[in-house]
Amino acid sequence: MALTINNNSAAFGVWSNFSANSTNLQKAMNHLSTGVKQVFDDPSGIGISERMRSQARNVAMSRSNVDNGLSLLQTADSWMQKMNDMLGRMSELSIENGDGTKSTTDKSNIQTEFKQLQNEMVRITSHDTSAAKFNGLFLFRGGNGIASVSDKVGQSGNISLQIGPDNGQSVNLSLKNLQVDSTEIMGSVHSFTYSTNNVSLKSSTHTAVTWGSITNDTKFSVGSADAVGKLSKAIDFIASARATNGAQRTVSNTPAAACSPTRTTSVRPNRRSATSTWLRNRPRCRNTRSSTRSRTRCCRRPTSCPKLPCSSSADGPEV
Repeated sequence: MALTINNNSAAFGVWSNFSANSTNLQKAMNHLSTGVKQVFDDPSGIGISERMRSQARNVAMSRSNVDNGLSLLQTADSWMQKMNDMLGRMSELSIENGDGTKSTTDKSNIQTEFKQLQNEMVRITSHDTSAAKFNGLFLFRGGNGIASVSDKVGQSGNISLQIGPDNGQSVNLSLKNLQVDSTEIMGSVHSFTYSTNNVSLKSSTHTAVTWGSITNDTKFSVGSADAVGKLSKAIDFIASARATNGAQRTVSNTPAAACSPTRTTSVRPNRRSATSTWLRNRPRCRNTRSSTRSRTRCCRRPTSCPKLPCSSSADGPEV
């Protein structure tokens, strides 16, 4: 006796297609809901996408580093601006102290203000109570360009800032050592002594000026020799430090600008011709009728427009 198996080929085909479509739909919904492709979806593409995703995250973090570095430099520049202002006032006081019409009391008051300005600069830059800080780091008392968290001095080097997503993409930021005991030479003040008739040079002195000698009130006062010249060197010194600071901000901001998303504006071409614009905006013509005659008022067209028939319903200015 023969064995017979009855089946429905069409139904099997429908079921196979239904199963395949259901699987594809499930994959599509999974992609839409999670935004993540599975390894079996695109094995080679997964490696590329994961590397690019990691690169994008590195770029975002390096941009955050750049923002922190810019904030540090901006904070340092603000403090140096204050010191520039104080040095300018100290220079004014040294000029005022040279006025022979001032009494001893007047000059004592000038020296009091001068000393207060010196102490304020020391408060900003020196000791473990230094006011110039960023994120707990002392900006001007860590040594040679390094922001420090302790009272340790004598360090040297720079602040390293990772500004790119790959290895080695970093810049070095440098800060000035502006502590009261800093021995960095800012320049020299030259003094000359001439003979009685100012014809021949008798002697000359060349005094090196350090930052510490300006801010230390036990070594420098408003009446010190060559006070105006020494303060001029200090002003130039801070101005040069600010210029270097600004240049570092420009260099550090370059990768941040490159990583910023660009905004593009698409301009839609104006497809309105002179004819269509005139036809849309022209006023309506109208027919006027008098008791004796009928007069039709029609439209005046520009020379660039086609000659369209004018009727009682046409638009156009009256003539």
